Parts: sequence; structure tokens; C-alpha cells
Amino acid sequence: MKFSEAWLREWVNPDISTDQLADQLSMAGLEVDSVEPAAPAFTGVVVGEVLSREQHPDADKLSVCSVNIGADAPSQIVCGARNVAAGMKVPVATVGARLLNDFKIKKAKLRGVESLGMICSASELGLAETSDGILPLPADAPVGKDFRDYLSLDDACIDVDLTPDRADCLSVAGIAREVGVLNQAALTAPDITPVSPSIDDQFAVMVDAPAACPRYLCRIVRGIDAAAATPDWMVEKLRRGGVRAISPVVDVTNYVMLELGQPMHGFDLGTLAGGIKVRMAEPGEKLTLLDGSEAELRSDTLVIADHEKPLAMAGIMGGEGSGVTDATKDVLLESAFFAPLAIAGKARSYGLHTDSSHRFERGVDYELQRTAIERATALLTDIVGGQAGPITEAASVDDLPKQQAIALRSERIVRLLGVQVDDATVEDILKRLGMAVASTDGGWKVTAPSARFDISIEADLIEEVGRIYGYANIPASLSSAPVSVAVRPEAEFNLAAAKQMLVHRGYQEAITYSFISPELAEVITPDVEPIVLANPISADMANMRASIWPGLVQTLKHNLARQQSRVRLFESGLTFIRREGELEQHPKLAGLIFGPAQVPQWGTPPRNVDFFDIKADLQSVLQQVSEDTEFSFEICEHPVLHPGQAARITRNGEFVGWIGALHPAAQKALDVPAGVYLFEIDLLPLRTGGIPKFEPLSKFPAIRRDFALALAREVSYQAVLDVIRDVAPPVVRDIQLFDVYTGEKLDSGLKSLALSLILQESSHTLTDAEVEDATGVVLKALEARLSAKLRD
Repeated sequence: MKFSEAWLREWVNPDISTDQLADQLSMAGLEVDSVEPAAPAFTGVVVGEVLSREQHPDADKLSVCSVNIGADAPSQIVCGARNVAAGMKVPVATVGARLLNDFKIKKAKLRGVESLGMICSASELGLAETSDGILPLPADAPVGKDFRDYLSLDDACIDVDLTPDRADCLSVAGIAREVGVLNQAALTAPDITPVSPSIDDQFAVMVDAPAACPRYLCRIVRGIDAAAATPDWMVEKLRRGGVRAISPVVDVTNYVMLELGQPMHGFDLGTLAGGIKVRMAEPGEKLTLLDGSEAELRSDTLVIADHEKPLAMAGIMGGEGSGVTDATKDVLLESAFFAPLAIAGKARSYGLHTDSSHRFERGVDYELQRTAIERATALLTDIVGGQAGPITEAASVDDLPKQQAIALRSERIVRLLGVQVDDATVEDILKRLGMAVASTDGGWKVTAPSARFDISIEADLIEEVGRIYGYANIPASLSSAPVSVAVRPEAEFNLAAAKQMLVHRGYQEAITYSFISPELAEVITPDVEPIVLANPISADMANMRASIWPGLVQTLKHNLARQQSRVRLFESGLTFIRREGELEQHPKLAGLIFGPAQVPQWGTPPRNVDFFDIKADLQSVLQQVSEDTEFSFEICEHPVLHPGQAARITRNGEFVGWIGALHPAAQKALDVPAGVYLFEIDLLPLRTGGIPKFEPLSKFPAIRRDFALALAREVSYQAVLDVIRDVAPPVVRDIQLFDVYTGEKLDSGLKSLALSLILQESSHTLTDAEVEDATGVVLKALEARLSAKLRD
């Protein structure tokens, strides 16, 4: 809700500054988004009167004007606007004036003719984005008066970001009520006197959907002056409220909406047939809206129609065919109450969002319609003349909202707010908020005003008391509940540390939905029974995820579509599976890499990531639980991982997760390029780990023994490691693989692994015999179990 501070102060004017007002509103729950000046800074602009206009002797598009600016003598000003004419009142920037961007007005000669100032357009003064010609002022504008003072431009435009429950503040009147309550200041509302009918003309109204439209009022105004213009004071208030002036009838209805909070509409009476019908749309019915778009109406849409055609989408937007034009002579004003549930979501379903729908779907005061139509009638007839008929009203009392009395307990206020507010203060706050208050034993019976759709239970009333009493006046206090410190086992897997490790290795955390499309679930988790939501957010979020990979793959695609060629992502969260009829949730950590292994640089040749890059990243995470010796990466088959580049991860024989390259079939189905590597681990098997222990460093030298083994290609290095770790004596401290070879010097079914054994004793220097014995045990076991032989 955007409004002019000066307009607000016409209603209520507490002795506080603009900054204090904004802070006060924010602290009362009406968050102020911005406070901006009503007009850019400019000086030296006055109201002038064009006395004469002559053609410039040397320029067809320039005029030489004599302008009275209230000085001793008229000023000669050269003007290029086509609409300048003798007798006009206009804004004039005098010599020495400073306009936007610090542009200074000086004496000048234009095509040889002296010019002492500039006649200004609205855009040149920052009052409009564009303008066609100079800004005409009313005939009664006082010549010589400072233009800023004339239009009260030293004003602030305050933009309040309201929560959906505070529809009562979508008007200057609503904000003024709040400011009056907060400052205990009286409201000075405009005098809205009912307009006495001067003609008997009425327009028949029939409401076929009373539950959706419990109250509908309309009134005929005949013989308006189509040539009349909206007065500047109204144009300015609309502009400062974020609404563009269009024509007097539209401007008046918009003005009443901003002032009182009641959306209204004006129909061209000459285009209507028979009478008004408020009904549900007929399937397939079409309506061309005021914005020129055509809507095909659905049967759940409330419309305003005559006896032949739909005229408007109720509470949303009027139709083009019945809208007011420059040729309109007779107007039908409409003011109605539409049930919020009948309007909620309808505008969005048609791709629309209007000021009217914004208010109606949140709730408009259901007792405001007659006041609003009287206010609009008075304003309209003052501006464009005309004769008003009596108000026609159709109302269904049974379908109108009914405010029920709510029991408010004094002791409950203390429990929820944590502070004792005396009974007199509570009663005063509630009454200033416009509520009916009746005392009872231990509390009150409170009835909210018709504008407050948000108040329905006791907690709502207590919120109002706390809000007006002032959050700053409620002291902070510690909870009296017992507090215990949670003890975290030192050896437990630390997810935060794992995330930080991945970040250090160049990953970025992704957070995706737990819901995925059925198609994505079928591609990535084809072997898992899908868990389908009964009421999904959308069709592409209908399944609960059984793996985190779908979200990471979708995030990869999002990045690739934006020219991000190097992607490293991880995500932690729950996955969902059904086992034996029961829903299970499993916390997991998953990662994905794609693209160059390093950012481009001169020192290292470029290469793309491979299986061993992501394996190294994962091992750095697993090391916080225990040593590598507890984890095994076993060759396996997986429905979405590439054959030969997939591994099953276990810890001491217990399943932990998967790692590998994305399967070519999955790449095609997901429309991603080759070279995508993923891992996913279950966090439950990692919940316990080992605590690192210090061992004294040996004072004696380590000895390294290298040897190359020839063994079958299908034997994995993991199998070699398992054998060595099983049989190696304690002096073997480490095993290192430093070369893998397949080629001409080996049979086609063999490969060569070059290993280093690091041997060291803590009590003495190893002898050659001890080294030979240790390596001999290892080599014999490798030969016996894996048929591995030393290469010559």
C-alpha cells in the first residue's frame, strides 16, 4: 500500500516526524518498505500565465511566449511545446532555477531570440516518466506562487508492505486508524454527506450468486461533462499512491479505493442492456478486458453481466465493451462486497493481478459499500457534473459475514505476552481499535469491527493488545523451563564438517525440493517403488524423492543452460522409501561434479573430471569417521551408473552408498552431456566413528620396497589392498600405488600394478632380513590368493 504522507495527515496529524511515523508503523506490524520524496528536488519553478504566443521568426517548431510570472514585467520565453497557448496557466522555471540532475536555467538565445526561463512539462519536473507537451494547470492557479507549494510537493510517499491478513490497511483511512490508535490522536475523516437524488432513474439488479456477492449497490449518474479534466490535487494523490490518472470517472473510483479501501467500477450506461445480473460465468463465455486481453471464462468465475453479455470479472477487472470512454454521457457506478473465497486465486488463474482483486481476495469491509458510493458520487458530480439517481441495493443478509463476540481472558494476556497489562489499558486499546468491548468475570467479550477479517480468536485480540501496547515495552525474559545441554559424541559423524570439507574442495551446496516429477523418478530410481503425493503442489512435483540425485541433476541442467561449464554440487537431506508398507526416511549426503577438473590456468594442462576425482572428494569426507582401511569401493552394477565406472561403498561390510559416472541411457533421458559423476552416502552407517589417537613418531628410518605385480585385469586394486592388509606384519606402515600399466610387454589379459611398501620399526632400525621376510609374506599371499606374479 503506497500513499502520500500529506494525504494521511489530512486524516490524522500526530506531532511526529516522517521517520518516526515510518518506524512507528513498522513496529506496529505494518512494515514500511520505503519512504521516498513525492517529487525530485528542484527550485525556482513558479506558476505562470501565458499572455501571448507568437510564432518564432526563424523556427517553425518554436513559439515565442510572453509569460506573467508575478514579476514587475512579463518574461519572454521560447517554447517548443505544441500545446502552449495564450491564457494557459503553466509551471515556469525562472532564470536561476535548478531542475533534475542539477540542470540550471540561464538566459539564453534560441535561434536569435532571447529566452528568460523555461515552460516545463511534467517529465521535466519528475512528475511523470513521459509527457506530451507542457503541463497545463487549472485556471485558478495563483500566478507567481512557488510550484512546489502549489502542489504540496514537499511530501513523502510511504510504501507499506502489508501481510495478507491486514487488508483493513489497504487504504489511507485504514492506515490513519492505525496511526490514530498508536498516537491516541483523533481522526478527521472527510465529511461524506449522502447525495440527494435529482432524478428517479434506477437500474435493475439481480444477484443469482448471493453467497459470492452478498451485497451489490449501483447508481446512475446522467449528463456528465465528457470534456472535464481530473483536478490536479486528485491526480497528484493518485500518482503518489502509485496509480496513473486516466479519466475523471476512473480516477474517482480509484481515488475512493485508495482513500476508503472499497474498489469500485464505472460502466458506460449506454452500453448496458436490461439490468445487472451478478452470476457465475457460463463455460466457454468470453470477455474482452480493459487491458485488451480476451479471457475465456470458467464456470467458477463470478461475473457482472447485463441481460445479454458479461460486463466484468467480478472484483477483478471490467470489460472493454462497457468501459467509460471520452464519449460517455451516462454512468452506472458500482460498489459491491464479494466474498473473499469467491475471488481468491481467480485473478492469478487468468494471469491477472489488479488492485481490486488484491483487496477483495483479502477481505473488504462489508459495511463500506454505501459510504463509498456516496463519496464517489459527490466527487464525480463536483468534477464532471451530472444528475445522480437513487442507490439500488441488493443484499443477502444471511450470506454477509457476521462478527462473533470473542472471549478474552486477562490471565491469558499475561501468559502469551509475558507482561501484565492493566485492564483499563486493555479496554482502551481495544476500543480505540474500533472494537465493541463488554466486561465479564476475568475478562471481556470483544466484537471486532466489520473491517477486521483477521480477528477471529482470542490470540488475535492478544496480538492486537501487544502490538498497540508496544513490543518495545514488553521486557525480555529468559524461559523458566529447565534447560539441558545436549552432549554430542566426539566420534559421531559431523555433517557440518563434511559440508565444509566439500566447500574447501570447490563444491557449492544446493537445496532442492524433496518432491520430484514421476518422469525423473523413473529415470534415476527405477528400482524403487514410487511414493506419490495425494495433493502435489504441481504435476512435476508429484513424487517423494528416493534419492538426492534428481535435484542435483536438475541443478546441473540449470547451470549448464547458463553457460556454467564447471559444476561441483552437494546436498544433504532426507530421502523417502516404502519398506514392508512403512514409510522410511533416510538422511543422506550426495554430490555431483562435471566439467574441467580445474579452472583454466597456465601451469596444468586442461582435463575433465573423472571417477577418481569424485572418489578422492568423497574419501576426504569419510576420513573424519575412520581410516580408509574400513571403507571399500567394490565394482558393481547400478541402474543409473555407467558399467565399469560404478562402485558400491561399504564400511566393514555394511552398505554405505554409491559412486560412479551417470549411465549413457540416463544421460540421454535427462538431456545432460557425458562426464557427470555422482556419489550418495547414507549417513546412518556413519553415525559412529573412531577417535584419532596419537602414536609416538619412530626415531628410526623408514625403508621403501618397490615391486611390480602382473595380475589379471579384472582384479581390482581394492582386492590387492585387502590381501596386503590381511597378511602384512606390523612393520608395514603404508602401501602406495604409483603406476598402472597395460601394453605390449604384457599379455592382453594382464595388467601391471607398481606398489611401494613403507616399512618402519619403532624400536630399532630394520635389517635386510626383516625387510625381506615382511615383503616375502606379502608377495606369497598375493600369488596364492590373486595369482599375482612379480614382473621381471
